[in-house]
Amino acid sequence: MMRHMAVADDQQLSDPAVRSFIERFALVLAAAGMQRMAARAFAALLVSEDGSLTAREFAELLQVSPAAVSGSVRYLENARMVRRARRPGERTDHWTLGGESWYEAVGTRTDIIDALAAALDDGLAAVPDAGQAAERMAEMRDFFSFLGAEMPRVIARWRASRSGTANGADNGRR
Repeated sequence: MMRHMAVADDQQLSDPAVRSFIERFALVLAAAGMQRMAARAFAALLVSEDGSLTAREFAELLQVSPAAVSGSVRYLENARMVRRARRPGERTDHWTLGGESWYEAVGTRTDIIDALAAALDDGLAAVPDAGQAAERMAEMRDFFSFLGAEMPRVIARWRASRSGTANGADNGRR
């Protein structure tokens, strides 16, 4: 039994609808390129009431081995989607979402976008200037350059909308 979680959280996480959401959301994240087990772990944290789980809780909830949990949380930590923490007086690690970590992880990864644009620049040097390949590659490079430049502004606008400082902010559910 998950001793560290609140009873209400334990009951919520055992709900078939919640478990179904975890699996559906994980499939969407996996289709977007995330490792499947890491996606399941992220979804489990998302639905946990306090946004925090121990390795044991992950393993019990997701019905997986501790090794699968270890690899998944390491992946999520490296992607800056979760943080490892210890509560005062405990020797057990907890992984938490942190308030803004998920969108910060997505929105600040312009290094990948910049690397794609740079690689496309290199590719453009390798193909004839007037060919269709150069045209496709230039458009793709321009898109990634645009996206890299816009991403910090998108994150700033998101923060403003969440704090209620943007016009037309919708802080509720859809």
